[in-house]
Amino acid sequence: MSSKAIGKDAPTNPRGIPYAPFVDKVEDYVSSRAEVDGTMKSFQEMISKYQFMEVNTQRRKAGLDDKIPDIQKTLETVRFLKTRKPDSDPIEATFELNDTLYAKALVPPTNEVYLWLGANVMLSYPIDEAETLLEGKLSGAQQTLANCDEDLDFLREQITTLEVATARVYNWDVTMKRKEKAESGEEVDLKTKSLPNG
Repeated sequence: MSSKAIGKDAPTNPRGIPYAPFVDKVEDYVSSRAEVDGTMKSFQEMISKYQFMEVNTQRRKAGLDDKIPDIQKTLETVRFLKTRKPDSDPIEATFELNDTLYAKALVPPTNEVYLWLGANVMLSYPIDEAETLLEGKLSGAQQTLANCDEDLDFLREQITTLEVATARVYNWDVTMKRKEKAESGEEVDLKTKSLPNG
């Protein structure tokens, strides 16, 4: 069984998540009823791994869903500041300091902006560089979000494939038990029929 499970040379999606084995013929995975438990455990373990990857991918997607609008809003602001002429009057703006805390400020025309990069780091950028940086971050975040969506679909498909494989192996085991029971029942019937009547 282990050689037919997900191995190092197994095909993967573009981000390296391996495909689940598709069980067309159960006999390719188990040759006797003694191997059924090991095969079922292996499939359950793979399902758990895929579910773990699914939870992590959902978490990453949720983070990107929050991050992308912030990047877009910042990029729009930088583009607006870029359009202002040097001799323009300062504009009054309301800044969000926290979810419920705002401050007013006068913003004169400027050629540089300060961007939060994360981890309490803020850097000064010329407006053109800031726009380029934000465009790159936005396109990267959107690509990562598309990859997350693709991976979530892929992972759901693999989980379903393994659940079907588990059901097939289980049904095969039940069928084999019934065959063995029927065969042993026939042997008992033959023995009782051949006994002399007294």
